[in-house]
Amino acid sequence: MRLQDYPLASHTVPHASASYRIPRRLKHILSLDDFETAARRFLPKPIFAYVSGGAENERSLRANLSDFDRYEWLGRAFTDTSQRSLDTSVLGHRYAAPFGIAPMGISALTAFEGDLIQTRAAAEANIPAIMSGSSLMPMEKIVQANPDAWFQAYVPGEEQKIVALLERVHRAGFKTLVVTADVPVSANRENLIRARFSTPLKPDLSLAWEGLTHPRWLMGTALRTLVRHGMPHFENSGVKRGAPIVSANVMRDFGARDHLNWGHLKLIRERWTGILVVKGILDPLDAQKAKQAGVDGIIVSNHGGRQLDGSVSPISVLPEIVQAVGDLYPVMIDSGFRRGTDILVALALGAKFVFVGRPMNYAGAVAGQPGIKHAIGILATELSRNMALLGISRPAEVSADRLRVRRLQD
Repeated sequence: MRLQDYPLASHTVPHASASYRIPRRLKHILSLDDFETAARRFLPKPIFAYVSGGAENERSLRANLSDFDRYEWLGRAFTDTSQRSLDTSVLGHRYAAPFGIAPMGISALTAFEGDLIQTRAAAEANIPAIMSGSSLMPMEKIVQANPDAWFQAYVPGEEQKIVALLERVHRAGFKTLVVTADVPVSANRENLIRARFSTPLKPDLSLAWEGLTHPRWLMGTALRTLVRHGMPHFENSGVKRGAPIVSANVMRDFGARDHLNWGHLKLIRERWTGILVVKGILDPLDAQKAKQAGVDGIIVSNHGGRQLDGSVSPISVLPEIVQAVGDLYPVMIDSGFRRGTDILVALALGAKFVFVGRPMNYAGAVAGQPGIKHAIGILATELSRNMALLGISRPAEVSADRLRVRRLQD
């Protein structure tokens, strides 16, 4: 499909069919931020806190959003953009837009079969979706639904377990492996304690009350999941099915990885014959090391502000990283993207591709696969419109000379 081939009016979005119209229940959703507002009402407080929150004081979480405010655009007039296209190539694949869906853990708690509806929506739109290693659905089901899906792994500490996990991912049929680098230990998520969310999940009267006071989530997600799939398990932490979400063994399965080093990445590169991406790079030196290790591409990320609080925002270090590895190396980015203009800023600063996380989770929670489809359409529409206003016809045409950096008020 070609996202850009379809009407970009207020009542339609560029989807697989020109006859597609926004469902009535989604007509009030005009931006990705609107999905967050709706999800806050729809989801129980502990579940929403898990998706929305960051580490400690959430400085990085806020900076991921606010650092885009540093940039202003310089548009060019009288430029024919009538034939503009969002088509973008990265890692040998041509996609319909320069963005995809970032990996998000336990998405099946926010939406029924959350990982599955994300990957199906991505396949329909011809954009990449990265399945999270901390998902509650087996990886085999996801790649069957979308053979071009990527798999993100939280690599276990022992070499034998690493090899076994790689073999399982390969047997499942994934062609692209994303190794997350910024999780040597679990983050300090104080907001989860205050919201009474824990892993393992601990059913109690407070959680029961949250379910009862959010009946659409209770019936449409929680109880429907139990009836169709039984108690959710962490399915993909190793070669075998992981612990159920209520088991004390969950923390053992996702324990500290503070002894992982570049030697382990070398092992992964030797064993994995497909495309290898490393996610969680913020230092230009690490970017160079990843490139030298034979990694096919990197994702600049601070884990959406969920790991080290106070870490730099990815957008602020993106130019340095691109300079360190060269313009031709596939540098991708996530964390804090909410608008088409945010995506264009990243492309102008040298990124080859952008991944969007939380908003897609909210969209799935609020309206299932149609919600994710609508979220993709919103971003695609914003991109196409703003490209016309800037006077460019292809995402790759946007460059840093179209940006001005303004000094923000203290």
